[in-house]
Amino acid sequence: MGENRIERISNLIKREVAIMLAREVKDPRIGMVTITRVKVSKDLRIAHIYYSVIGDEKQKKDSALGLKQATKFIQWELGRRIRIRYTPIIDFQFDPSLEYGIRIEKIIRSLSPSEG
Repeated sequence: MGENRIERISNLIKREVAIMLAREVKDPRIGMVTITRVKVSKDLRIAHIYYSVIGDEKQKKDSALGLKQATKFIQWELGRRIRIRYTPIIDFQFDPSLEYGIRIEKIIRSLSPSEG
């Protein structure tokens, strides 16, 4: 299957899931969740959806539980919105890259000489 098609479907899934989380999923446990990327398998059967959460450990755990509860709804909605032969099975994965970037930025700022 063409890499271009897989990339287009990944971007479409990313956009649709972000919209669903912002507007339709009403679980209060899902806080400030950002979809960072989506990786779809070559056969389009599995979609690994990577997300990041702004907050402490409790908020991360709550968001993970909320996403787990909402998975079937999101998968069903994707099947309605995206017209492909098989609706991919959704696998939410936490993406720590944003936190890592923030931590590195703080370290760099602490090392640079202060202006003033």
